[in-house]
Amino acid sequence: MTRIPTKQEILDWISANPTLTSKRDIAKAFGIKGADRIDLKRILKELEAEGHLEKRKRSYRDPDRLPPVSVLQIKAPNADGDLFARPLEWHGEGVEPVVLMITRASDPALGEGDRILARLTVVQEEDHNYEARLIRRIGSNPRRIVGIFRKGAEGGRIVPIDKAGSTEWLVHDGAVHGAQDGELVEAEQAGPKNRMGLPRARIVERLGDPSAPKAVSLISIHQHGIPDDFPDKVIDEADKAKPVGLKGREDLRDMPLLTIDPSDARDHDDACYAHADDDAKNPGGHVIWVAIADVAAYVQPGTALDREARKRGNSSYFPDRVVPMLPDRLSGDLCSLHEGVPRACIAVRMQIDADGNKIGHRFVRGLMRSAASLHYAEVQDAIDGNPNDRTGPLLDPVLNPLYAAYAALKKARSERQPLELDLPERKIILSDAGEVESVAFRDRLDAHKLIEEFMILANVAAAETLIAKRRPLLFRVHEEPAQEKLASLRETAQAAGLNLAKGQVLQTRHLNALLNAAAGTEDAELINLSTLRSMAQAYYNAENFGHFGLALRNYAHFTSPIRRYADLIVHRALISAHGWGTDGLTEDEIDRLDETATHISDTERRSMMAERDTTDRYLAAYLSERVGNEFSGRISGIARFGAFVKMDETGADGLVPVRSLGREFFHFDSEAGTLMGSDTGLTIAIGQRVTVRLTAATPVTGGLELELLSIDDQALPRGRGSKGRPTRRKAVSTKRKKDKIKRKVERKRRQK
Repeated sequence: MTRIPTKQEILDWISANPTLTSKRDIAKAFGIKGADRIDLKRILKELEAEGHLEKRKRSYRDPDRLPPVSVLQIKAPNADGDLFARPLEWHGEGVEPVVLMITRASDPALGEGDRILARLTVVQEEDHNYEARLIRRIGSNPRRIVGIFRKGAEGGRIVPIDKAGSTEWLVHDGAVHGAQDGELVEAEQAGPKNRMGLPRARIVERLGDPSAPKAVSLISIHQHGIPDDFPDKVIDEADKAKPVGLKGREDLRDMPLLTIDPSDARDHDDACYAHADDDAKNPGGHVIWVAIADVAAYVQPGTALDREARKRGNSSYFPDRVVPMLPDRLSGDLCSLHEGVPRACIAVRMQIDADGNKIGHRFVRGLMRSAASLHYAEVQDAIDGNPNDRTGPLLDPVLNPLYAAYAALKKARSERQPLELDLPERKIILSDAGEVESVAFRDRLDAHKLIEEFMILANVAAAETLIAKRRPLLFRVHEEPAQEKLASLRETAQAAGLNLAKGQVLQTRHLNALLNAAAGTEDAELINLSTLRSMAQAYYNAENFGHFGLALRNYAHFTSPIRRYADLIVHRALISAHGWGTDGLTEDEIDRLDETATHISDTERRSMMAERDTTDRYLAAYLSERVGNEFSGRISGIARFGAFVKMDETGADGLVPVRSLGREFFHFDSEAGTLMGSDTGLTIAIGQRVTVRLTAATPVTGGLELELLSIDDQALPRGRGSKGRPTRRKAVSTKRKKDKIKRKVERKRRQK
């Protein structure tokens, strides 16, 4: 084992070598390799926590010294004409150092407020501590806008399509780019933001008719900055890829592995097989195989394919299209586990006992051939006694053993108690022309749950293997809810006559008890939705903080490398850990794990927002022909400007503006999540059953505006206020919130 340097030795090295301070540089200086890098990482984090070092992207430095390359902001020239700059990366405890700019004749003119990247030299002068030479001026990326172009006499204006955006943008005649009136365009900010008048923009791309059905997802793709065209070099690398052979792999081609996916699946990256365990030491146990497409064999570190995949972070899925992480030559062909075709894979063989507990596993790099590509509904039909020509021959040898293994896994799941939310998933069904035909809710079949449990088990196995082999990886992290969100959930539960106990370490089984108590009642959807909102956002991290929602200590994404870059990182880590080849995780990738984790967590959220906005726009288009109709629903959110209602029929969310609630003033209580009328005392709160009328639907923004007709089957009382002005009320006691909850609980009990 390599000797790990002391903290003082590391500090001395960084002080003596200010330009060689990345973790890789430090490891190289002290001859630290392999698993010993984990100990080095721990020491660096301790030095950072103790304040001796500060992490700056991929390097460490003394916080009381500026890095040799720094970001500076130019100050106004002094009386002698000297130009000084303020260091924007100073975090030391002493006096901020003084930096003098040393300009060259070839340098551009610098003015007060300019931000630059400069190379610094330490000096010992009376009036300054550093001298700086310009590397480059730092410009900011211009803001991008997607909107409808309205032609004017001298150019025109852009009306934003974002629901949250109300500011129009002015386009001068020379920046129209040929756009026609009413066209959907993408533009960028032109020049600094004006203090007076409309901001200026230049049109950079014409996107066509905004009312065209297939423009809906295109709007979200451009609005959220999702890359949807592959560079030529990336396509060229993908087109040159050849199928991987058997050399260096375990032959799994005779194993009847199946892919089971949605009927409209665009790729197949996982396959599974199970059989009874013939080990006498494991009576009633099962062996489960999960094989995953070996994307790492085709997308290798440092290539254009890899850079583009990392940039995208993940695939983005829309009702009418997919924006893939990888070109179709890989995602739809070489890496997709098509029926009857040999495909490279990384597979894991897992042993479980009769109660579904994993008692062993091993990974192999193999070559497989899918016995069949099935979809969920036909698999479930076969198990339910209605096999078709495809599933009939597979029922006894393959499908029944899969379900037998799943039955065992359900026992372990019941013991582990992951969070069991019951929130139906919407499915938008489009015609061939791209118009919405209907909105349905997806069925949750046992076939779905079987694949989910197999994938979760494989993900756990991947994390445990890499932890045991002391290899860096990216974990899928889901932290427990924040206390303030739990307090809000507890209040919602109390208002429904339910209870979430205090004074205990929160576990998912406590939340499941609440969900089970609400099941079958009119408050079930409210409690499920409120529980979901109390959850933290899952993300990727090089540190392991566990997965609260799944009730698992060790969890990493391994099963979807075609559509998630995190899984590709885990695949490469497994390749390195097992010595399967030279296409494993590189030293540079290890150094960038923290940066990669942050980036792909951001791209995942970006895709989620784009997918949600697209769904909203499709729903608004679908409902636009039903303006004036009445709908039942439930209050799903409260804001100062109104109440959000989730409609039962489609699951669409619409806004009841506070201005439409009558002439009385409504008090907004952010803690209780209520709007209270100043005249009538009418309280609007999350979870109430309502009847609404659709008054407006705007497909281009996805906005739905509603009129509130009744709450809990009671017509709305009319306020006495005049012209919307607030009416005086008696002082409200500090116990107001508790009193409201008490009234709601009593009302619920009377109804029962």
